[in-house]
Amino acid sequence: MFKIYTKTGDLGETALFGGRRVSKSHLRVDAYGTVDELNAFIGLLRDQCSNFTSVQSVLGIVQHRLFTVGAHLASDPDKALPAPGLSPEDVQLLEQEMDRMDAGLPPLRNFILPGGHPVVSAAHVCRTVCRRAERLVVALYEQDAQRVDALVLQYLNRLSDYFFLLSRYLSQQLGAAEVLWEK
Repeated sequence: MFKIYTKTGDLGETALFGGRRVSKSHLRVDAYGTVDELNAFIGLLRDQCSNFTSVQSVLGIVQHRLFTVGAHLASDPDKALPAPGLSPEDVQLLEQEMDRMDAGLPPLRNFILPGGHPVVSAAHVCRTVCRRAERLVVALYEQDAQRVDALVLQYLNRLSDYFFLLSRYLSQQLGAAEVLWEK
């Protein structure tokens, strides 16, 4: 019988793919853990978008890509890294979706605060967690660029932009007013 607990992490260490043990506070663990957190929030957002099948479809694709990104980041950098599971077409999909959503939105003239509808707020949570994941992966990339695929950085950057436009699109589709920042 398989048990979920191994007791090998009881002293604050975990194993990377490849077997090397590192502290659970290691930057690499923080990076792939934050990507995992983002994936969980995307699942929550996806569940809330039941009336938006095209959005659900894109979010499902994103979740699969992020899982492979997490595997890439969780790999021992001294071993052969798995392919990150991304292609330039994955970035292009996000750009196409942003262009599609943006085409029907009014021009942006103010900063927008998260809120207005629970689904919109969930998209903003995804955006901010994505930005944190991006910052951590950038820090990891700066330590050793050869051990983090640059396409991962590009994808996370574009993905946070996608969530911003998605929040605006969902506001419009739901008839929710955007919460504008007032100085």
